[in-house]
Amino acid sequence: MRGRAVAAVFVDREDSLAVIGSIARRLEEGDSSVLVVEGDSGMGKSSLLAEVHRTSSGGACRVVLVSCVPGLGRGGEYGPFLDALAELSSSSRAGKRRSMWARALGRGAVSAAPALVSLAIPGIGGVVDAGTAAVKSALATGSIPADSLGSVRTIMAHQISEALLAEARDGAPLLLLIDDVQLFDEGSRELLHILLRKLAGQPLSLVLGLGSYTSTTASGAETAQLLRMWETRHNLLIARHRIGALPDWAVSDLVSARLRGQDVPAGFAAQVHSVTGGRPVFVDQVLKLWRPGYGTDVPLPHELPHAVRERFRGIDPEVQELLVLGATAGQFFFSHTLAEVTGIPQVRVQDLLHRVADEHGLVRERRRADMPRWADGLHIDWYDFEHRALQSCIREGQQNEGARLLRHAQVAEALERLPRAGEDLPREVRVMIADHLRAAGPSRAAASAGAHYRLARSVAVDELAFIQAEKYCRTALDSARQLPLGEPERDRLLVEAAELLLSLTEVRWKGSGSEAASPGIDSLAAEAEEAARRLGDPLLMARTALLRGKTLLAVHGLDPSLEKHQEAVALARECGPQGTEALYVALVEYGRQLPKRNLEAGLRVLFEAEELYASAAELGDVASPLLQHARNLNEMQIGVNLFDAGRFDEALQRLLRCVERLNREAMRGELPIALNYLAQLHIAMGDTEAAEAALTRALAFEEEYQEERETISGWHAYNHALLALIASRTPERAPEALRRIQAAWLETQETWLVNLVPIVRNLYVDVLMAVGENSRLALQLIGDTLVETEITKMERSRIAAFCLRSRLRLAQGDARSAVVDARAAYAILEERGAMPALRTEEVLYDVSRALAAADAEEEAADLLERARAEVRRKADSIGDPRQRARFLNAVPLNQALFTDVPSESAGLAVTVRDQGDSQTQG
Repeated sequence: MRGRAVAAVFVDREDSLAVIGSIARRLEEGDSSVLVVEGDSGMGKSSLLAEVHRTSSGGACRVVLVSCVPGLGRGGEYGPFLDALAELSSSSRAGKRRSMWARALGRGAVSAAPALVSLAIPGIGGVVDAGTAAVKSALATGSIPADSLGSVRTIMAHQISEALLAEARDGAPLLLLIDDVQLFDEGSRELLHILLRKLAGQPLSLVLGLGSYTSTTASGAETAQLLRMWETRHNLLIARHRIGALPDWAVSDLVSARLRGQDVPAGFAAQVHSVTGGRPVFVDQVLKLWRPGYGTDVPLPHELPHAVRERFRGIDPEVQELLVLGATAGQFFFSHTLAEVTGIPQVRVQDLLHRVADEHGLVRERRRADMPRWADGLHIDWYDFEHRALQSCIREGQQNEGARLLRHAQVAEALERLPRAGEDLPREVRVMIADHLRAAGPSRAAASAGAHYRLARSVAVDELAFIQAEKYCRTALDSARQLPLGEPERDRLLVEAAELLLSLTEVRWKGSGSEAASPGIDSLAAEAEEAARRLGDPLLMARTALLRGKTLLAVHGLDPSLEKHQEAVALARECGPQGTEALYVALVEYGRQLPKRNLEAGLRVLFEAEELYASAAELGDVASPLLQHARNLNEMQIGVNLFDAGRFDEALQRLLRCVERLNREAMRGELPIALNYLAQLHIAMGDTEAAEAALTRALAFEEEYQEERETISGWHAYNHALLALIASRTPERAPEALRRIQAAWLETQETWLVNLVPIVRNLYVDVLMAVGENSRLALQLIGDTLVETEITKMERSRIAAFCLRSRLRLAQGDARSAVVDARAAYAILEERGAMPALRTEEVLYDVSRALAAADAEEEAADLLERARAEVRRKADSIGDPRQRARFLNAVPLNQALFTDVPSESAGLAVTVRDQGDSQTQG
């Protein structure tokens, strides 16, 4: 019966077979391509791919069929691609990479992708191990160097794609069939994204089975959106083929084949086509209702659920309960689960399922050899429904909501007790348990929250699957919020899930735009902070306060952030020795932000953090990526703030040392920050060649994997803007300067980090003024910065904006307005004192020029002398005579300061400057 059903689906599938056959023929001729085979549930898509695999074996191409369905293959991150590698690597052909993959897949049959990649790819183990250690460290402290981890996943995806291409090149061309790609895991989506860019000219073609009915699900919608993007980018590579319904003649042939030798009523085939619309799975269910002797009185249901119901009615009630329970369990289920829930002896359950499979065909037992690898350690027998549409009809149509909720809870409990080798359940079973707990409703909300949080931790650490971990965190939060307000279990679950979610997503925070999400990052951090307070756990209070400080900075600006960071430091101090690590991280974060308000106070905090790191034995763990990350940030922040304080030699020594150490580390996420700071110092010392080299290197580092990661840090725009600034100082490079600054500003607008926006906007104005372009746009940008900084209190950016407008007004001959802006900048500087990323001598020089133009000669001369004294002080901090001479003679501002300053000027002073905030979110 089952064999005939499979064959029946292929009535009138010649066109689909021909389309896939053309893909294979093109591949034989050296032309790679991708075909998306799309069909609604029940249209025979999976059977079509299985038929292609069956009939194509032994041909000119190698054909491998894998599936994304959880019950098939390896499961987990990159599952279908690792399944393909496992099948290809099982052959005995020579090749170092092949043998390494074969050994890795053999030794780590059920291992997560990072472990397999470490085994198979020489030299990558250190990177993967560092990524895993970073996540473990983050989970222990509540802070994560997430910007350092995205590249690890990208490296893994690249290596797996390269291994697949190597397999394709080593032998006959490879036709890879991947079914149900709407169920792709996040890693497989990323890998396919990378693979498509490499596919042209390779001996590899892909046929992707897409269940279009799943576009209504989150995963299916994401895959559908990606496919549309891929079709746009690779329009000559990708084609679609849609499987339609069977025509009337094909249904007639099917009826004749299935009911051969029976007394079939005249017109019966036409009735079947009319009722089913030619949908193969519906036709199959209707034909299974027919019995000899029905004649012309055979009942014809009008839709698939009715057809299933008719078949269901003919089954013993005891078996009906087993099937409803199995359908609630999923498209596949285990007899042990049914026995545990019903109390029926497992042998009796097995006998009943065997009988219903023989007599009714609703389910079928899977052979042990056909079970996925992750089930190897389970002592189970496995049953599948004939089709997911059949399972769905039984699940939804044969029980009320209350019974369904109860059965989900019972299935979850039974799955926990699956007999197995060892103590731990496979991740796939733990996912099933968590899904059932969530489906069980509010009565199992606490268990659902805990299960999903544990899954989030597990996939983050073991698989570095951060997007999937985020989804599990969000589900954990949704479940936790169903518990009574103020209940300790609710609060602890909220804190844990929110802390992990915010840490995982920190690198992608979009500033105030994030508040459009529900909840926004700051709302979520505030919720976690309140929950920690209710729990009264000092360490959790310190950690959530630190997270809140970060979200406040991203969303609401500096002042509220500083208060919260200071509170986090105080709370961590109260924790005593157990809070040493939290105190160190809090000091680093506070010290990175405080200089924006008080440079000397900020340096004191940073030096305290450095001393704590050197003196506390528990902070000396060089294997902790989190501590390495914090140490790197602290050292480079001290370096840039020493530079801001005019201590150039000390700053240069620290920043060079930090860059050199980062070059030796496996994870170098902080490198663009360190290179940015180093470039700023080179610019200030007049070494634009070294500055440009550092910035170019920083851009290249981030752009290497930009397309695959679909994200890039805020430092990329900042570094691009600084390169534009350097280019603008050479007239021949004016077009390059404009191109770079426009790209940097566009990127900044897309990310919109509150403390990054004024940096690039001020640099945009500076470049426009340097090349003599669009003063109207420059004034508009300055006005936007002044309005914005009035709210965010980014005072140094505000000073820079007033100085820029003063210079612009002066160039336009409006000395009166230039003086107003210059005095506004000077007033803030006098109130705040020296500030990071703002050259005091430059502000004094700008104010002096404006006053001189307004005939305030004496006051202008005093300010000019103060500016000269500031330059001399900084020059005295440079020990190397050549570097000191370059600082005094190669920096345009310094040249101008030590020559006569005209009382009026219609031109623009061209200076090397770094207006705005240098310390953005790292």
